[in-house]
Amino acid sequence: MIRERRIKEPIVSITKAMTESKSLEKALDLLPIDKIIKKGDAVVINPNWVKDSKPKDAGIVGPKTLKTLIQYIKEKEPSKIYIATGSGSKKTTEVMKNVGYDKIIEEEKIEFVDMNYGPYIDLKLKHDIIKSTPINEIVNKADVIISFTQLKHHEEATITSAIKNIAMGWPPAEIHGYPKKNTGIHKDLHGFIRAMANEIPIDLSIISCDKAMVGTGPHNGMAVDTPGLIIASTDPLAADCIGARLLGFLPQAVCYLYGLDKDNIGESDPKNMEIKGLSLEEAEKIFSKCAYGDSEVRVDKEKLKDIHGR
Repeated sequence: MIRERRIKEPIVSITKAMTESKSLEKALDLLPIDKIIKKGDAVVINPNWVKDSKPKDAGIVGPKTLKTLIQYIKEKEPSKIYIATGSGSKKTTEVMKNVGYDKIIEEEKIEFVDMNYGPYIDLKLKHDIIKSTPINEIVNKADVIISFTQLKHHEEATITSAIKNIAMGWPPAEIHGYPKKNTGIHKDLHGFIRAMANEIPIDLSIISCDKAMVGTGPHNGMAVDTPGLIIASTDPLAADCIGARLLGFLPQAVCYLYGLDKDNIGESDPKNMEIKGLSLEEAEKIFSKCAYGDSEVRVDKEKLKDIHGR
């Protein structure tokens, strides 16, 4: 791994407020945020900008909440804030302008880095097909890496949340093509996501369930309106495993999550996490009611289960 995460402990906050932005602030306040982001840090935010859809469709993060996150980070007095991502559907700058992210970047006077282009470093990977990939050198400048994304079902990756957001947002489309399928990534997608997560530390994972996607994600599924529901964590595996449970999956159902558990990248068992705010069971009830009209459609219906459902 390039470096260790700022906080090793699996601390997870689950919050729900009247708005996504208010819930985000609450979720971050419950984490040891002053230990994650320190004065003078270079902070890189990777938002999910996979395509130029509307936030209400659950495909991308909302511009207003992204602005809230930027302003929250500014209070910690970083030396620099970057927005760094690479769209897999079309040129990142087109997505940025069509959705209105460019206005947020301009208003907040922060820097944008298109991860679909260089200058590059060569990132070595433990993967049978993709032995290495160029990646923008911003990865070596970042003191803090933040993944900010929506929770979605995915037709190949099973789920997409904090880990996949960076694993697929940072390999350059200039090399891998649009939608990053030209070089073999999708011949073993779970293995590639696992390999990327073994090398790139995610210091803060934020998963919005305010507009989540179920069904045939990541683009053609049904948007679930769960106003203000947010998951945030110091541990990307913990965050993703909590998100997976809302979608009905234990870790072994998502190959790359189970592999990362074996790699000791983070914590997959909620019984070993410090969960603040809402309990996992409460969050599952809320999400299930919004998604399926029945609060009983959930993994932990009878009790909080371990990673194998016991």
